[in-house]
Amino acid sequence: MSKLTVTEFVTLDGVIEAPGGEAGHPHSGWVFDYISDEQLQYKLRETLEASALLIGRRTYDGFSEAWPERDGEFADKMNSMPKYVVSSTLRDPSWENTTVIALDDVPALKEQTDLLVAGSGSLIHALLERGWVDELRMMIFPVVLGSGLKLFPESAEKLPLSLTHTETFQSGVVVHHYAP
Repeated sequence: MSKLTVTEFVTLDGVIEAPGGEAGHPHSGWVFDYISDEQLQYKLRETLEASALLIGRRTYDGFSEAWPERDGEFADKMNSMPKYVVSSTLRDPSWENTTVIALDDVPALKEQTDLLVAGSGSLIHALLERGWVDELRMMIFPVVLGSGLKLFPESAEKLPLSLTHTETFQSGVVVHHYAP
């Protein structure tokens, strides 16, 4: 069976919203104070190892605007890899190799290919709620924002996790890999 891996930038208080400079959030771009070459290499390895990207509609909108304009190894992989967008409103995706699916299509897709989920807070909530996540990678940044969309919603059920791997960067950022 293939694997569904969630990878997220997370603050110490669990916020995942607006890490990369998204407009309208009071703390937008909070990762930029901590970015290092070793973290970028980690994200590059993670992306190169991925078979396909699974994302929600809002993340698709941001990624499809940003990545086609970029170049380099990371951008080449992002642009060429198969992408699956869970959406009930997107009809004609313009980003190369993108397929629109329904949430209920995820288990069958997961049977066929390894999936990497990035961003996509609402989608991640739905995947966790249904027990479809095989690995959770949290890149935790040493900052507290006090507000924003959380990785785990207030209404979340208890979710026991087992730590399988940890990586620490000189910037103070730590990546924890968990399995349910």
